[in-house]
Amino acid sequence: MKLIGRILRWGIALFFSSTILMVIAYRFIPVYITPLMVIRCFQQALNNEHITLHHKWIPIEDISCYLPVAVMASEDQKFLIHHGFDFNAIENAARYNRHGRKRMGASTISQQTAKNVFLWPGRTWVRKGFEAYFTVLIELLWSKQRIMEVYLNSIEMGNGIYGASAVAKYHFDKEARDLTRAECALIAATLPNPIKYSSKTPDSYLLNRRKRIERQMKFIPILPKEGEDINHNTVSGGIYRRK
Repeated sequence: MKLIGRILRWGIALFFSSTILMVIAYRFIPVYITPLMVIRCFQQALNNEHITLHHKWIPIEDISCYLPVAVMASEDQKFLIHHGFDFNAIENAARYNRHGRKRMGASTISQQTAKNVFLWPGRTWVRKGFEAYFTVLIELLWSKQRIMEVYLNSIEMGNGIYGASAVAKYHFDKEARDLTRAECALIAATLPNPIKYSSKTPDSYLLNRRKRIERQMKFIPILPKEGEDINHNTVSGGIYRRK
């Protein structure tokens, strides 16, 4: 029993020390590959498809300033002020899911980043528990700018396409810094299901969703630079309204 207890203590200590060191490392090191990228490659191979993986890490300064605004408008309007979790959204999603046919998600950009970089896809309670743990870590150890930078570089944006640089190149034939406001809104419109919906060949549903996101973008501030605060904004109804 003493041996088992000692092994458990060492195992727990190793888990916490290794995961904290990993999060600290990714505060400075580019994320060149994620578990989802590897899983998608295996899925393509099993389906006898050509293995496609387009991904290039670029600093956030080389990404259009409209893309963070678009994903905040679409995915997480309280991103700049919450600490990893939007509890109102979680409560609303839980209430909806009890009665709705389609499941509503409530994951913040921080939670999605934690899942994309450190974990595997899925809806099990175990994975959600790990997701919450890594979300707390990145909120403690990374800045909001770094979370957004990693998110925009790692998020799946099409079949075999990951990150702003790849989607700009393969869907719009341009650099990520040159994406227009409308193009950024269109990319954000695909994120709930980037395999089903393509920003390269948008259908009427996606174009209408883009318009709604563009309207919401009017109330979302440009992502502050590292070290800047957001005191020049007030919050009303979960949307940032400029004074």
